[in-house]
Amino acid sequence: MKYFFIVQGEGRGHLTQAISLSGMLQRNGHEVVEVLLGESIVREIPTFFRQEINCPLVHSFATLSFKYRKNNKQVDILRTILYNTEIKQLNNYKKSIRFIHERISAQKPDVVVNFFEVLSGLSGLLYKRKIPVVNIGHQFLLNHPDYPFGKSNNYELRLLKLHVLFNNICGHKNLALSFYPMADYPHEQIFVVPPLLRKEVLDAQPSHQDHILVYMLNTGYEDEVREWHRRNPTVRLYCFWDKKQAPAEWKIDDYLTFFTIDDKKFIHYMAGCRGYISTAGFESICEAFYLGKPVMMIPAHVEQEVNAQDAASTGYGIVSNKFDIGQLLSFIDTCPPHNGHFKSWIDSAESVFIRQLSSF
Repeated sequence: MKYFFIVQGEGRGHLTQAISLSGMLQRNGHEVVEVLLGESIVREIPTFFRQEINCPLVHSFATLSFKYRKNNKQVDILRTILYNTEIKQLNNYKKSIRFIHERISAQKPDVVVNFFEVLSGLSGLLYKRKIPVVNIGHQFLLNHPDYPFGKSNNYELRLLKLHVLFNNICGHKNLALSFYPMADYPHEQIFVVPPLLRKEVLDAQPSHQDHILVYMLNTGYEDEVREWHRRNPTVRLYCFWDKKQAPAEWKIDDYLTFFTIDDKKFIHYMAGCRGYISTAGFESICEAFYLGKPVMMIPAHVEQEVNAQDAASTGYGIVSNKFDIGQLLSFIDTCPPHNGHFKSWIDSAESVFIRQLSSF
């Protein structure tokens, strides 16, 4: 079968999910004919994605962007809404919606796979294509009646659920990535599936070295990292970020180094770390859990707050509102060892996804 990918480029998780699924499909005799990448103004698409997606055609298009508060840590909801509803931006998104339709029409795939890119749903609504669409994302669990998180009714959560709704427009199946097995919910076309981890993570050999790994997508955390390091100069920190024009490796001293996003290097340091800190993106938390690492999460917006609550419920992570590695170090001493259930769930992913995606 021929598959066509549409990928939200915000963050790292959707990118690595697409790479993982592409490999699964190709190993089972299928073909990924083209990949479209939604590119926001605040993120640069990492080089590793184009190198490793293993698809001859990769195009990008303008999509919605987050706007952050002045501290460049948390999302500013009002500024995000105002920015994305400017006439100039709406015209850009209209062009993107048409471009998505044109590329799908040119390729005539058997199935379109959407990694939580909202313009994919809007394109399907406007052009009324008959090609099946499979949506993939942890966020679809918000519509599952047995999912205990994200049940409040604040306006940020309502906006997130609206975003999920737009993704689901014209979708035929929603594959909800989950930390643990749950019953499917066919009424909403929700099928609960394992996380999509890349082969490099599955093959990594965990070890216990002396460093803490930090993934700080929002560069506003730099000051907090450096201040904590000043007060704790002998705790080794390796930090990954996507700061524009930053050098690939910026060594502050023997105990603090910043790297731009390099996936192989990231996995290397993940496999050996004592513990992991992130802003609660779903994918990297799953990677840490798979490799048996305690996690501290500092959510930057409501979606990550839901992810963090969910991950903390497993007992292998804690949630904080500030960059204080001392909290993680204390948690490392009390975190229970990972049992084999999560690993078994992850290891079942290929058979589950092939069955779900080849059923059309």
